[in-house]
Amino acid sequence: MSLSPDEIDRYARHLVLRDVGGPGQQKLKAARALVIGAGGLGAPLIQYLAAAGIGTIGIVDDDTVSLSNLQRQVIHGTPDIGRPKVDSAVDAVERLNPHVTVETHPIRLTPENVRGLVRGYDIVADGSDNFETRYAVSDACFFERKPLVTAALGQFDASLTTIRAHETGVDGTPNPTYRCLFPSPPPAGAIPTCAEAGVLGALAGVMGSLMAMEVIREIVGFGDSLVGRLLMVDARAMRFDTVRYRWDAGNPLSGTNRPDVA
Repeated sequence: MSLSPDEIDRYARHLVLRDVGGPGQQKLKAARALVIGAGGLGAPLIQYLAAAGIGTIGIVDDDTVSLSNLQRQVIHGTPDIGRPKVDSAVDAVERLNPHVTVETHPIRLTPENVRGLVRGYDIVADGSDNFETRYAVSDACFFERKPLVTAALGQFDASLTTIRAHETGVDGTPNPTYRCLFPSPPPAGAIPTCAEAGVLGALAGVMGSLMAMEVIREIVGFGDSLVGRLLMVDARAMRFDTVRYRWDAGNPLSGTNRPDVA
C-alpha cells in the first residue's frame, strides 16, 4: 500500500524512524483498529491513532456529549454538547487527518453483538468504563483471534495491558487471557463509577496516549509488547510500575477444562 506525496510529508517524522519507516507506515495505513468508547480514554486514543495514519478506525459508543465530559474527553468541545459522541469524534478525525476512514457504531456492546463487530477489525482497543463491556470485549477478542489493548482508569491510578490470548509464548505456553489477570468482575456496586468517585482529567490523556502507542507498536511490530505485563500508573506519586502475569490453566477461555466453543 503506497503513500501519497501528502502522506509522505504528513508522516515524515515516522518515516525517518528506524523502527517504523516506510514499511511500518504502510502497515498503519492498511490497519483496521476498533476503539471501544469515545470517552476519557478513547478521546486521546482516537486522536493519536488518526494522527499516526491508521487507515480505518471504528468507534463504538452509544452516548452523547455532556458538559461534565469535557474535563477529560478532549476530542469533544462545548459546541458538541448533546451530539452523539461518534459524530463528534468523526468531525475531530476529519479535521486532523483526511486520509483516515472512520466507521461509527453508535450501539451498546453486548455479548450477543460484540463478536460480529470485533471480527471486522485487525486490533481492538478497549477504553470502556464498565466491567461488563470489558469482559465481553476480551472474550470476543479471544474467540475471534484478535489482539486487544485494554486500559482502565481510577481516581489517580490506571492500568494498561495487551492481550494476545489466541497465541502462545516462545515457550509454547498459551498467552494469558484477560480472565487470567482478572478472573471475574467485582460485585455490582463494589467499585464506584467515575461520576461517583471522580477522575483526574489529565490521567485519561496519559493513558489514552499510551494505549495509542501500544496499538501502533502492535501493528508495526517493534519494541517489547505488554503481553503478560500489566502497566500500572500512580498519578499521585508519578510512578510507573509493571507486574508480570501468566496464563491460568483454570481460566474458562483457554484453560485445561474449557468447553468447546465454536
